[in-house]
Amino acid sequence: MMNNDIHDVLTRGVAEVIDRSHLEQLLFSGKPLRIKFGVDPTSPFLHLGRASALLKLRDFQNLGHHIIFLVGDFTGVIGDTSDKESERPMLSLETIQTNMQTYMDQAVKILDVSKVELYYNSSGLESLGYREIGEQADQFSLAEFIARENIKKRFNAGKRISLREVLYPLMQGFDSVTLRSDVEIGGTDQRFNMLAGRRLQEHYGQKPQDVMMLNLIPGTDGRKMSSSWGNTISILDEPNDMFGKIMSIPDELIVTYFVHCTRVPMGEISEMESAMKSESVNPRDVKLRLGREIVNIFHGEDESKSAESVFVETFSKRRVPESEVKKIVLSVDRCSILDVLVQAKFASSKADARRKIEQGGISIDEDKVSEHTFMLCSDKHNESMLKSGKRHFARIIFQ
Repeated sequence: MMNNDIHDVLTRGVAEVIDRSHLEQLLFSGKPLRIKFGVDPTSPFLHLGRASALLKLRDFQNLGHHIIFLVGDFTGVIGDTSDKESERPMLSLETIQTNMQTYMDQAVKILDVSKVELYYNSSGLESLGYREIGEQADQFSLAEFIARENIKKRFNAGKRISLREVLYPLMQGFDSVTLRSDVEIGGTDQRFNMLAGRRLQEHYGQKPQDVMMLNLIPGTDGRKMSSSWGNTISILDEPNDMFGKIMSIPDELIVTYFVHCTRVPMGEISEMESAMKSESVNPRDVKLRLGREIVNIFHGEDESKSAESVFVETFSKRRVPESEVKKIVLSVDRCSILDVLVQAKFASSKADARRKIEQGGISIDEDKVSEHTFMLCSDKHNESMLKSGKRHFARIIFQ
């Protein structure tokens, strides 16, 4: 059984391991390892892309290894541009502190946080002086930094590359020195930064960490799931919203999400994949199970079943359960659609409401609202159904 668990740790959702043979040897030795995983708090929400790494950490935790959850309160201010096509602006310390407040509350949904070492990297980075930073920088050449694909693309296009960006891999690498990590886990976009950790550990006389790079999962728009792009499925999404977003992903991503975002055995996933290819099962039914599995991880079995029921009733049977419909009571004879959307909390402001209308996401009794000047009238729209997007409903009642 242990052999299978170690095999899954080394392969499930994994793109590359450096040094694979060394890490495998360590895992079979039974020695407790220090496993590092870092998150920059650029958003208050952890999404499924991060959750796939947390599941990998739980796998290590189940094998008896020590998990270090690093919150980049210092690196988050500086900004990592590993996957960015332009320079990322520096964030304020206040924004970083606000974003990171709920991280452990989210991580606890997957990890046993009583056994997790929480580390804020400002404690190790803020005190560094120019001399030591210079010695660290001497371990790398500018050519190595520019050779990175996205940096090279910007360089060739004549786009600005700040010297601040050059420092980021040094900081992430020095975190590994401070923590004396045996293994660092991250996405494939973190390859250069994690390898910097290996080089700096050797510079400081430590054994270089092994590096495990996980595949990046696509978000709701097909690009890498990223808080910066707003294409995420958040760990804190309400069960119904989470289930609905999962059901909206393309069929070709079903297997990817099963592998990275659940712990359904790989054998079962292979069977479902074969069944979909042979058309002996409807991908929609497989996706329903995917939704149940993921929602169950973050909200529990009861909420998972309820979310599935709501989805089926709402979208498959074209009915909206009354429990999912808000009631908006208006004490006037006429009211602007913008005001109603804000009152229903389907929009944060009139400007936001106007954008939603322009994007075609608002309808009244299944008729799309195309003008932001639209007025709801008591003689025409009493008991009308207002719909925002695919999952938000409100019944309009005039008094």
